[in-house]
Amino acid sequence: MSQTFGDRLRELRGSRSLRDVAALASVGKSYVSDLEHGRRRPTRAIADALDHALDAGGELTALASVDPAATVQARAGALQKGLHDALAAGPMTDAGLDDWEYTVARHGRATRTRPEGNLLADLVDDFADLRLVLTHRHPAPVRRRLTLASAHMAGLMALTLLKMGDPTARDWWRTGRAAAAAAEDRAAMSWIYAHQAYQAYYLGDMDSAVELAARAQQLAGGLPCVGPALAAPLEARALAVLGRAEAAAGALERAEVALERLPEQEQIGSAFGYSENQLRFHAGNAWTHLGDTARAAENHGQALALYPADDLTDRTLIRLDQAMCIVQDGDLAGAATTATAAIEELPREHRSALIIYRAEQLADRVPRQAQTVPEVRVLRETLALPSGRGRD
Repeated sequence: MSQTFGDRLRELRGSRSLRDVAALASVGKSYVSDLEHGRRRPTRAIADALDHALDAGGELTALASVDPAATVQARAGALQKGLHDALAAGPMTDAGLDDWEYTVARHGRATRTRPEGNLLADLVDDFADLRLVLTHRHPAPVRRRLTLASAHMAGLMALTLLKMGDPTARDWWRTGRAAAAAAEDRAAMSWIYAHQAYQAYYLGDMDSAVELAARAQQLAGGLPCVGPALAAPLEARALAVLGRAEAAAGALERAEVALERLPEQEQIGSAFGYSENQLRFHAGNAWTHLGDTARAAENHGQALALYPADDLTDRTLIRLDQAMCIVQDGDLAGAATTATAAIEELPREHRSALIIYRAEQLADRVPRQAQTVPEVRVLRETLALPSGRGRD
């Protein structure tokens, strides 16, 4: 049977008298006796006082949260949380900081392969722990590293919610910017603005996307970091949607330079990196919007050759761009077949709101008079779209 608060209190008291322990914790002697014999349960304040008086290191505080009448599993869970919170209240060591930075980096890599719904649950749990750590006092260098970790975690929360189509992603960008500013880290601020530009882009606000992407590049101030490498190609994509071909081409040239300047350790498959395969994907998307299907196809092919097989989201988006080019080349049935295959081959848990949004964009490019094409009907059934949509 697991140890109770009273059992552990008696052990910690040892040879000391009830009177001495009661005096140290500023409680009554009979109250301490009742606690030891299980006749009472301590309040949080009294548990904290006894814990401090007996130098229990948070053990009594943790045990006070355990209901003796609860199941063993529930008691174990309450005990774990109490001990975890007590440890979080202690001084932050170098090993602890390293572990937090590893945790953030691990989540960044997971954004490339894990379904958003599964990733979000782990992000929430870890961010709750990080928030608890931040409530305690730390030396300035330690607090800065923890605050920077918070900025990155907030960005990951926003990015994950964005892919799920959740509008609360906007709130997390704001939190991320506040944390990056508190940490006085230009690279982190640039990274957050770059990702926020993607949200504006997918919401159809191209002017805001261009402005936010420009802000990301400005904030970097020539620093070779991920923000400009992310922002420049997104700016090109938004400019392409706006039909500004010359400006889009210029943004793609800046994207090439930004990637070349990016340190090799940041040219990785992670939310905190940017790589050649992503640039080819984004360039292909820009040329798709500009109607240059030959250049788009060249970049699509390069991207698919470079992307790992388990990066399902971007590979599917590339195939949808390929379908968009096929629409522009006049083969509506072929475009619908390509898009339907891309969606159906994607595991259901990876069919995020972002994927469906891009597929709906494609379906809306089909002229209304072509809605009866069998392959188009199959695509609409796959997306569960009403049949009346489409261009005139």
